[in-house]
Amino acid sequence: MLGDVLLIAEKHQRAGAQIVARVNEIESDKVVVAIGGESGSGKSELAHVVARALKDEGRLAKILHIDNYYTVRPQDREAWRKENGIESIGLGEIDWDLLDDHLDAFRNGQTAVLPCIDLLTDQIDDLHTDFAPIKVVIVDGLYPLHVAADMRVLIDLTYHDTKKAQLLRGKEPQNEYRLSVLKREHEVVQSLRHLADFLVTPDFDLAEA
Repeated sequence: MLGDVLLIAEKHQRAGAQIVARVNEIESDKVVVAIGGESGSGKSELAHVVARALKDEGRLAKILHIDNYYTVRPQDREAWRKENGIESIGLGEIDWDLLDDHLDAFRNGQTAVLPCIDLLTDQIDDLHTDFAPIKVVIVDGLYPLHVAADMRVLIDLTYHDTKKAQLLRGKEPQNEYRLSVLKREHEVVQSLRHLADFLVTPDFDLAEA
């Protein structure tokens, strides 16, 4: 998303290097990597580090943020959730069909028009992308382990562990309702845990799940 805040640290570089090493073991011309985790866990930072490292090796990587695939716009989401109840938060909020179409376009080396949320304006922009030269797509967000991926990585931190990072990023107001949202997201993220191939430990080392 445009305007997102990245807080890249040495730990992200360390885990990113380990992920890249595993990606390089996959014998495919087109590779999909899913990096999931709870709010503030460092998934966007890790995706950026991995994409940059792959580019340095001569393999272009594209990041698809699941946040861009919500069916309800950011400015309308809280009202929608309150109207539909806390249980509405989760996989049903994402346009998986559109994301799957874009992953198919990547695998087939086609062009596609991707949604891109501008956090400064709350507008959804169109991002015209040619997937032909792209060798790796990294899907990051709360729930990317749900997609068909060649490698699924879950950052093993909960919303309790990431409270400081959430405050530093300042993307969401920290109040009682936000806490209930984080708790529900935690439940959904953990329900996908069994799909992970690898876990990023709290110390940001890569371990087999």
